[in-house]
Amino acid sequence: MTRGLWNRETVALMLLAAYGPLALFWLLYGGAEAFVRLGLALLVLAVWHLIFMLARAQPPSFAAVATALAVAILAPEGLGVVRLALGISFGAVMGELVFGGWGRNVVHPATVALSFLGFGFPGFAWPVFDDPVVWAAIPAALIGVATGAMPAAVLVAAVLVGAAGTGTGVLPDSVWPAAGLVLVLLVADPVTSAATTLGRWLNGALYAGLIILFATGWSGAAPVQIAVAAALLTSLATPLLDEIALALWIAQRRRRHGRN
Repeated sequence: MTRGLWNRETVALMLLAAYGPLALFWLLYGGAEAFVRLGLALLVLAVWHLIFMLARAQPPSFAAVATALAVAILAPEGLGVVRLALGISFGAVMGELVFGGWGRNVVHPATVALSFLGFGFPGFAWPVFDDPVVWAAIPAALIGVATGAMPAAVLVAAVLVGAAGTGTGVLPDSVWPAAGLVLVLLVADPVTSAATTLGRWLNGALYAGLIILFATGWSGAAPVQIAVAAALLTSLATPLLDEIALALWIAQRRRRHGRN
């Protein structure tokens, strides 16, 4: 879209506005280390966006700030500058820029970066969040839904399935904070989440289902590690979920009009 108010960058700005409360509380409680991590992520992403802009005339996007924030919040702690920069670079290039930039990618670049860091450097601890940071995900989700930047069905489906798992005692309460943050920062991304209505419900339900599966069967995994792995697999399955939704819609149309 090249004309009108609503274009790619408008959506990216709405997404950043939604992340505002979460970013504010994370920086407030994270202190200087949080600012350094976010600054490094922004710098690395700015360099790669500049390289691709010069090489392929590919315009940078404000969505890179959202990617930087997600990586800075969720990445394992104590990685150091080189490891963190390597993971961010891999996620930005292989998860987004080679596909033509934000809006054309299949998997969230932050999900790719975090998965790379988790599998590549398993000896580093995943973060644990203060309660105000976790609770700030709620206004972030509400703002995202109100502005249309986040699909409501994905969020609601994930919460319902997760609540059912918690109510039956299957999902431990300790997994909820990390799962909620990853849901808002990664899974509810407007580009990599499902595009159809039914697909979005399945998208959120699949994410929560994978959270329950990993929480009960992945011994020794940290909550953020579980949530990131669930987000990665959910993103890879999202095109299939949309295909299922479209196939069911076509079948319904054929039955309604008496076509074989």
